[in-house]
Amino acid sequence: MAYENLLIHTDGAIRVITINRPDQLNALNRATIAELDKALDEAEADAQVRVLILTGSGAKAFVAGADIKEFAHFSVAEGQALSADGHKKLFDHVERLNKPVIAAVNGFALGGGLELAMSCHFRVASDNAKLGLPEVGLGVIPGYGGTQRLARLVGKGKAMEMIFLGSSGMVAADEALQWGLVNHVVPQEQLLTTCMELAGRIAKNSPTALAAAIRAVNAGYEPGTNGLQREIEEFGNCFGTADFKEGTSAFLEKRKPEFKGA
Repeated sequence: MAYENLLIHTDGAIRVITINRPDQLNALNRATIAELDKALDEAEADAQVRVLILTGSGAKAFVAGADIKEFAHFSVAEGQALSADGHKKLFDHVERLNKPVIAAVNGFALGGGLELAMSCHFRVASDNAKLGLPEVGLGVIPGYGGTQRLARLVGKGKAMEMIFLGSSGMVAADEALQWGLVNHVVPQEQLLTTCMELAGRIAKNSPTALAAAIRAVNAGYEPGTNGLQREIEEFGNCFGTADFKEGTSAFLEKRKPEFKGA
């Protein structure tokens, strides 16, 4: 389908989804969230696509936050509905996708932008990136998973500090790397090529095993779920897949596997 706020580019097994609202620093409005929901569904349904890269257009911002003018006059019920809808359509959707999603964080990743980056399976930042959750300066808190995912990535104390400081708590790329908030920091001109190289290496592996690994890792962060038990189940389920047969056969025959996925 045609998208008003996204650019979609596929290179072999890798799909790049670019949020394309540079005049608004790629701020997330409801229309963009709805488009991302559809784009993620399309990517998951396409067997040729094995890895996704999510980024923002222009050199200034990955996503500079949510579109504040859309909800400045919301009621309590409308605010709760906005948060719940965003979780379902985008942030939880990304985290639970059965294909690896890499965030290519160029420039500002603030508020909903950092929350989106944290929903991805891992993050690569440009050396000019700035990351933060400034919501308390607006009289609100992060509502798209920021209070939960930030603490998981950097620890409770660091997360509290960053959230409490608001806009003055923004961290530069190198500090984010030290905290474990991002996995790699590269010069801005190398951001996409680095992500493409990582995605290419990931795409050589079994799609069914990658999906199982995502489910198993995520299970450890789901309340009431036994992550180790889920690992046992996912590990066992792999034995019933064509990819397992191909992978083990290729190893024993000293050749490279040719995975086809589910």
